[in-house]
Amino acid sequence: MMNQEVTDFIEAVKVPWQGELCAALREIVHTAIPEVQERIQYKKPHFLKNGKYAAVISTSKDAVSFTIFNTSELTLPEGFEGPPERKTIKLRQGQEADKQAWIALVTQASAGLS
Repeated sequence: MMNQEVTDFIEAVKVPWQGELCAALREIVHTAIPEVQERIQYKKPHFLKNGKYAAVISTSKDAVSFTIFNTSELTLPEGFEGPPERKTIKLRQGQEADKQAWIALVTQASAGLS
């Protein structure tokens, strides 16, 4: 279900390519987890399944970061970094999310969130 605060966050992103990327990442999460719950926490969009973190989007001056939780059992593509339980990728201008691959990753990672 879409949360107005998350919509407001994305619409408030000042750099056009970052806003577009945030919207695309949100769509990936919603496709992967139809029952996802969203909320703003720590000033950034968090996506939850059954009350547990599934993904987070954040922006910085020159990048958009996408974190997937519950990744210990997954093999992630090059570019994702972090501890075994959560991996983050930073996308810069001109880089795109691999929509189908990331939908599969988020689906797999969130399958264990019961």
